[in-house]
Amino acid sequence: MKKPIFLYITVFTILFLAGNPQKAQSQFLNKILSKATKTSTSGTPSDQEISTGIKEALQQGVIKSSDKLSAVNGFFGNAAVKILFPPQAQKAEATLRKLGLNKLCDNVILSLNRAAEDAAKEAKPIFISALKQMSLKDATNILLGPSDAATQYFKRTTTDSLANKFRPVVHQSLDKVGAAQYYKQAATAYNKVPFTSGKVDPDIENYVTQKAISGLFTEIAQQELQIRQGLPSARTTALLQKVFSYADKTKK
Repeated sequence: MKKPIFLYITVFTILFLAGNPQKAQSQFLNKILSKATKTSTSGTPSDQEISTGIKEALQQGVIKSSDKLSAVNGFFGNAAVKILFPPQAQKAEATLRKLGLNKLCDNVILSLNRAAEDAAKEAKPIFISALKQMSLKDATNILLGPSDAATQYFKRTTTDSLANKFRPVVHQSLDKVGAAQYYKQAATAYNKVPFTSGKVDPDIENYVTQKAISGLFTEIAQQELQIRQGLPSARTTALLQKVFSYADKTKK
């Protein structure tokens, strides 16, 4: 049960009049601050707290995701998002490897992932812009929605912008190492082979762009799940603890 405010005032007055008013004031204020910190993580959050808390959580998640995937080996060293040859080109890859061209295939795969890592650097401002446009209804629906509600929101609001921003970066990155040209030549040559089943799309840029976006959403979904699961490393502020604790109780 909460202690009435007049009791704190009385205690403060007594301590203030006792022989060491400065020390008494300091001790009293520390108690109040301590109590405020403890109680601020509980109770029903206001609409403003829900909106601010969701945006804070998602900003934290997208920054971590973008930073992680844009680092060297962010894609290449992550099995969950690593970009391999397109499915329709895997038969061609197998043929090339049988011909002893393993190094060529490995270099192509590395270059695809390096391109995605370069593109991921452009993601943060696009996600932040989407957050600025988020309504209270959006925030509430995300808070009380399924475990991937935030990820789905970002898919709806940022996919087109990400594609437009990523594609020229992917083009430049692939062109820098000649990967796009090599892949196009290989795809074209394979497509001319008689009696081969299925044709290989020579537009590797579009494939890498889509895989880079997909990888980002995969990582964001992981960040969202960590926040919803209540991991200390995810709910880093009193506001996040309050907002998501409320969601935990509401959805039970």
